[in-house]
Amino acid sequence: MPKRIAVYPGSFDPIHNGHLDIIERCRPLFDEVLIAVLHNEGKQALFSVEERVEIIRERIVHLPDCRVESFTGLLVDFMDRVGARAVVRGLRAVSDFEYEFQMALMNRRLNPRVETVFMMPREDYSYLSSRLVKEVYALGGDLSGLVPEPVLERLRQRLRLAPVGSPAG
Repeated sequence: MPKRIAVYPGSFDPIHNGHLDIIERCRPLFDEVLIAVLHNEGKQALFSVEERVEIIRERIVHLPDCRVESFTGLLVDFMDRVGARAVVRGLRAVSDFEYEFQMALMNRRLNPRVETVFMMPREDYSYLSSRLVKEVYALGGDLSGLVPEPVLERLRQRLRLAPVGSPAG
């Protein structure tokens, strides 16, 4: 029987605890979970693709059934290359559904063998996005419990801000 490989695609700029929650909870459903970091030239990323892959690898080193790769182009083409048939997508709120539903249908149209599995993160993370993480940090907000400590450290280095609670500058 072939391995059941799922791809969890995204920009992960940066990865946060909502992403990690989805990774942990989808593992029992598949033989292997491939976290696929999208290289999207149309987006201005805070971290390079290589940095995002490295950060995620550090966070999943203890998960032998997970791996990380980057990709460009169509997700369904990448999935064919790695032998995956399932896409895992997180849904935070009803507002995510319309976009994710359209993407799932387009992926199925492009490759009828591809199925999309929607998962909701824990309630603690249902509002969390990478964009929100960057905005809150840039404004000096507390991200404790929302991102892993190594991600917070990289944000400090990248944005050159004083740690939360200390005077800037």
